[in-house]
Amino acid sequence: QIRKKFNPCCLKKQLWFRAGGYSRTLDKQMLVTVLKLEISSGKLARFADGSAVVQLGDTSVMVTAVSKTKPSPSQFMPLVVDYRQKAAAAGRIPTNYLRRELGSTDKEILTSRKTMSLPSFFLTLFFFPHQILCNLLAVDGVNDPEVLAINGASAALTLSDIPWNGPIGAVRVGLIDGEVVVNPTRKEMSSSTLDLIVSSAPRSQVVMLEAAAENVLQQDFCHAIKVGVKHGQQIIQGIQQLAKEQGVPKRTVQKLFTAPEETVECAKQLASEKITAVFSDFTHDKVRISDAAYVSCLCLFLEKFPDSEPYEIMEAFNVVSKDIFRNLILNEYRRCDGRDLTSLRNISCEVDMFKTLHGSALFQRGQTQVLCTVTFDSLESSVKSDLITTAISGIKEKNFMLHYEFPPYATNEIGKISSMNRRELGHGALAEKALKPVIPNEFPFTIRVTSEVLESNGSSSMASACGGSLALMDAGVPISSAVAGVAVGLVTSPNSEKNGDIENYRLLTDILGIEDYNGDMDFKMAGTNKGITALQADIKLPGIPLKIVMEAIQQATVAKREILQIMNKTIGKPRASRKENGPLVETVQVPLSKRARFVGPGGYNLKKLQAETGVTVSQVDEETFSIFAPTPAAMHEAQEFITEVCKDDQDYQLEFGAIYTATITELRDIGVMVKLYPNMTPVLLHNSQLDQRKIKHPSALGLEVGQEIQVKYFGRDPTDGRMRLSRKVLQSPASSVVKTLSDKNNIVMGGSVPESATTTSS
Repeated sequence: QIRKKFNPCCLKKQLWFRAGGYSRTLDKQMLVTVLKLEISSGKLARFADGSAVVQLGDTSVMVTAVSKTKPSPSQFMPLVVDYRQKAAAAGRIPTNYLRRELGSTDKEILTSRKTMSLPSFFLTLFFFPHQILCNLLAVDGVNDPEVLAINGASAALTLSDIPWNGPIGAVRVGLIDGEVVVNPTRKEMSSSTLDLIVSSAPRSQVVMLEAAAENVLQQDFCHAIKVGVKHGQQIIQGIQQLAKEQGVPKRTVQKLFTAPEETVECAKQLASEKITAVFSDFTHDKVRISDAAYVSCLCLFLEKFPDSEPYEIMEAFNVVSKDIFRNLILNEYRRCDGRDLTSLRNISCEVDMFKTLHGSALFQRGQTQVLCTVTFDSLESSVKSDLITTAISGIKEKNFMLHYEFPPYATNEIGKISSMNRRELGHGALAEKALKPVIPNEFPFTIRVTSEVLESNGSSSMASACGGSLALMDAGVPISSAVAGVAVGLVTSPNSEKNGDIENYRLLTDILGIEDYNGDMDFKMAGTNKGITALQADIKLPGIPLKIVMEAIQQATVAKREILQIMNKTIGKPRASRKENGPLVETVQVPLSKRARFVGPGGYNLKKLQAETGVTVSQVDEETFSIFAPTPAAMHEAQEFITEVCKDDQDYQLEFGAIYTATITELRDIGVMVKLYPNMTPVLLHNSQLDQRKIKHPSALGLEVGQEIQVKYFGRDPTDGRMRLSRKVLQSPASSVVKTLSDKNNIVMGGSVPESATTTSS
């Protein structure tokens, strides 16, 4: 067994396909960059059941797959997928205290979720624990490793002895200047209006779709999916050839937790009518199976089969109820809540829920209820990306975020309230993708949308997109268009004579939770009236034909426009102005000569301002500061504070080379602090400029506090705006014109005001 795993033969498969870099030259000729995707196995991590290294450019990802030989007691597919990024892969060291990788980042979790499209390919009822680890070995900052992790997991499983129905192939598709680009580079993605990941199965079937788009038209989106599936077939063929060369036989396992056929057939005859009655009793307002109905049906099974194992009873009940549920849809075109296949649930919208919030909305669709709020904060509050994410995507920060919360009471359950889990993070990321394209690029605040699911029975992420759009318009954010989302389900009937091909199917608009559980697909799509902004398809079958995907997009588009019409009745466009209690941003022009007085020693004034008023000040450039106040009252306090701080910082139009009378206010080891006029902020006259002789302390010259001396003015330092004064130059024969400056009572902020000086002769 160990010798087999230490096989020294390293197999490689190089796949060449048209990909990446579409660009136009001056003569409008198209240049195509051909990229090499290399998959290798047999050299690294040979103790694992399956191991593969996938490389694109200089980006490499190693994926390992391990499966236990002892079954899990849980009656579900025990699969764990983890994707980990290493700072060393980008030639960096983590900046945290321990200087090592800590918990999983959002990017790692979202990539792991995309790789989770694999469970539908495992053999049915194969309850053995599996673990797939994706390890980023190297990243070149040009090619994204996300797609490589999916292909690596597919290759590792195919090359192992773990039974499954793969392989699959995944590519990233972009849309640049109307041209479809496969596996675009990071630079190309910056100008792409589409970021689509397509995972496909053999025979050009679709396994998983994940997309973020900038209002891409439906026909362009469908074309991009077809191109992605086509190139995915090349990857599948390469993995299949590699597996054929390695020739590892799949292990034979016993299927577990299966109900005997006689038990299932007897259960159908016994409880079909009762279960059918339970589903037929559903209405628009009652779309959850009550505990009493569930227990009543289950008791019939227990009475009929008292000696059977508990899991056999449960499995028989699930098989019968699922079969009845699907037959109602396939044969009678009837859904459990009485709707037809394309109807939406009842929708109601409400905005401006709480006056103190910057923006709020309540979106209700059937038994799915979502409360969305909008909060504005300073640009300093934007999300900062970690080192490796910045190296991969080039995005250092973002000033729009959507946070999704799913408390246990939303499904009438009791649970522990903890940190963000994978499901919440994934749903929030999808809703954020849906809204991101309509957010204005130039906005003076960081925007946080919080979506809290209060009731859940299907498609809470798409309800978050709808509620978030309403809340943004209520907050006065000038979004380009309203956004709505909907989930489409699928129920299929396989043809046993044609290798499991789909013989009959029904698409369901706006699915319920039970339709998602008993169905074959959860297809979420969001967008505006014009196009698509986000899409995610979780498919529970080992692939569906492109025809069904195209029909699902069309059906979701029709439903999306219907939802937008309902939303527009509540609020059709963003408010003309933000709420009165919302934050404010103002800019202050501070000349270099006044910056030290404005900031204070060590930033004391700015820190004190933030502590007392909650106002934050950030520097835009050398002479411009941005002031953020959470409320108008705080801005008023900040203005008064700044006026008080700068009230004696007055400026005169001093003449270069003129001689002025200065008053000593303080003696220091390095010089004396002097004033040219009463309300002036003291400036330093250094020892080197006090006398022709070299001195170590001003007392050597007999200088005292309050004494008046003559100094010559040489303008201001261009770097920090400090006055440049000298007494030393006056000790040699020179001009004897002395300037006398009088007091001023006016306050000038943001600039200097020319003021004539009084000239006296000495």
